[in-house]
Parts: sequence; C-alpha cells; structure tokens
Amino acid sequence: MRLKDKVALITGGGNGIGRASAILFAKEGAKIVVADVDEKGGNETVEEIKNNGGEAVFIRTDVSNQAQCEAMISAAESNFGGLHILFNNAGIMHNDDGNSQSTQVDVWDLTMNINVKGVFFGCKYGIPLIRKSGGGSIINTASFVAHLGAATPQLAYTASKGAVLSMSRELAVIHARENIRVNALSPGPLRTELLMSFLDTEEKKQRRLVHVPMGRFGEAEEMAKAALFLASDDSSYMTGNEFLVDGGITAAYVTPED
Repeated sequence: MRLKDKVALITGGGNGIGRASAILFAKEGAKIVVADVDEKGGNETVEEIKNNGGEAVFIRTDVSNQAQCEAMISAAESNFGGLHILFNNAGIMHNDDGNSQSTQVDVWDLTMNINVKGVFFGCKYGIPLIRKSGGGSIINTASFVAHLGAATPQLAYTASKGAVLSMSRELAVIHARENIRVNALSPGPLRTELLMSFLDTEEKKQRRLVHVPMGRFGEAEEMAKAALFLASDDSSYMTGNEFLVDGGITAAYVTPED
C-alpha cells in the first residue's frame, strides 16, 4: 500500500494511462479524483475503483478551462480533505497535426491549450493545496517526442511535449524546498486509443515499430507502474527529472534485426 492515506488527482483519467493509473493508485491505497471531459469513461473508472473497494469521485474537467481546473482541485479538498499526488496526464494528438505548413492555427492552439496550459492550470491551483496538505508529488505527462524529430510530423504535439518537459524542470526547482517534487513521465509509443487512432493503418504502425528496439508498443498499465514509482516515496530523492519509459527508442541508432 505505497499510497496509503494519500489523495491523488489524475487528469485524463477516463481512459489510457490515466485510467490504468487511477485503478493502480487506488489499489495502492490512494483516494482518487478522476478528471476528464469524457464523462462516460471517467465514471467507468470510478465505478471500477469502487467495485474493487477503493474510494474515488469523478469531476468533468476540460483542462484548458481555468475555472474548471480550479474546480477539480477544490473537489479534491471537499471530497477527501487535501491533495498529495497530482498527475497532469490529459492530452490530445490531433489527426490534422502535421508540419509547419499543414498544421492549422486552430489545431496548434487547441493542442497547446490542452497539453501545455492544462498542465500549467493543474499546477497553478494544485500546488497550493499540495503545500497545505504537507507536500507531495506532481507528475506531468510529456513524451519521447520531446527528444526525437519525425519525418512523419506532428509538430504541435511535439512542441507541446517539449514545453511540458521544460516546465516540469522549472517547477521542480521552484518548489524543491517545499517538499513538493515535480517530475515528467515520458512514454514511448503506446498501444492506447490516442495513438492507435492516429496510426490508423498497419503500415503506419510498422513505420513506428521498426524504430523501437523492443519491437512492440508499450501498454498503459506499464506507464501506470512508472507513474506509481514517481507518485510514491520510492522516488523521494527524485525531482526535476524525466522518467523515459520508451522501449529503448531514444537509445537506438540501429535497431536489432528480427
């Protein structure tokens, strides 16, 4: 029970990494606030946690909306009395994201508003409550694409994840003496709905997998276990860092032959 008596708020908790993390954190003893625009998915996550004997609530949240982010933090305090773990995980990868010529300004703005401003709002309102609760851990979902460029571009998404990574470092330094740790989780290519809807043909999938030394997509549950490490006291001397969980893709120059 590595998260016993802790309160955790997870954005994007209705599916993918967020749902897997919410379920795992609850099994480890945390009380969970699930925040998502997807009411059906968010409520399903809460129902699964409760069916397994855990405590959880859902609050519909568009993380690009300042007032709704403030409300989700208030929900943690009103329901569970505080906040110790903030997992800013919600994000999008728009199908119309491309290069500097093909990406429309509204797609760029939408991606930045959710992927970057959403993390900023989470921290803006979450950090005071974490401080009030005695400290804790903030995890921001970045991506391996903050390190690697791609010939099949997704410029807005890539830029947004680079911003999350650098923001996480600065927040970590600012709050290091307050018992508040801030780290980024950077997944590699995952077999989640978000990426699979983007890689909608077998050819597109294989175009990615050829670069992954392990030869497969990661699973949401594997990212949840990495997030648990960052959320728990197991990572108590870790802040301002990035946890790359990427199947080896950022380490590869030439991948193994089959």
